[in-house]
Amino acid sequence: MQDLDLIDRKIVAELMRDATLPIAQIAEKVGLSQTPCWKRIQKLEALGVLTGRVALADPAKLGFGILVFVEIEAPNHSLEWREEFTRAVAQLPEIMEVYRMAGRMDYMLRVAVPDMAAFDLFYKRLTDAVPIKNVTSHFSMERIHFSTAYPVDTRNR
Repeated sequence: MQDLDLIDRKIVAELMRDATLPIAQIAEKVGLSQTPCWKRIQKLEALGVLTGRVALADPAKLGFGILVFVEIEAPNHSLEWREEFTRAVAQLPEIMEVYRMAGRMDYMLRVAVPDMAAFDLFYKRLTDAVPIKNVTSHFSMERIHFSTAYPVDTRNR
């Protein structure tokens, strides 16, 4: 982690909880006045600690009733295949996240689709786009816990 002091960590924690908070409220919560708080937020953005501010949405209310974790086994580990795979997954909007993994699988994808028919179409587009040795899909039955906030230490050390 970058060398962030306690105030910076508190600011980051507050923004991860609710990025819509006015500067005045964030400043009050972290023990600063508004201007120094705003300058710290700008610094955290410039350093790349804060990379964006988004609204979180309920996938089911947007019609995305199925969440699938897709394991990909690559046919090889060449630069050419990795670049082709990267281009292919960037073209598939159903893919929410892509991770290159260590262990028995090479890549893990988090995919959101409305229904099984949509997943079948997605699967066909993915496997037509790039050669893949093996694809294994795991369908989520229930989201028990979800957070986008990292557990930043906001205690005084």
